[in-house]
Amino acid sequence: MSTTTNRSIVSTSGAPAAIGPYSQAVRAGNTVYLSGQIALDPASGQLVGGGIEAQAEQVFRNMKAVVEAAGGSLAQCVKLTLFLTDLGHFPTVNEIMQRHFAQPYPARSTVGVASLPRGAIFEAEAIVVLD
Repeated sequence: MSTTTNRSIVSTSGAPAAIGPYSQAVRAGNTVYLSGQIALDPASGQLVGGGIEAQAEQVFRNMKAVVEAAGGSLAQCVKLTLFLTDLGHFPTVNEIMQRHFAQPYPARSTVGVASLPRGAIFEAEAIVVLD
């Protein structure tokens, strides 16, 4: 983590490097703002194959790595925003999300989008409040 004025930039090799001019996450006080994660494999930088199940699992693994680099866990997530290129995948994403998050679940929005970077079909961003 590097510090800039009153915020810390969170970075980890356990999640894909940013593919543009942004940080994996920014910590301001006890709040961590995670940039959107798509299903890139952190080692290869390539989009994982296998459809929505594989992409959702990879996205949540990437998010977990970034949150842990900030000193937290997914259990501290207070807000998720999910982006799907096909809202027909909504039930599958709900099922996979329950493998990575426990009750009480974070607040959440799900947005249908026309496209995502690198041809991804799922992206998620989060806000985490550390204890």
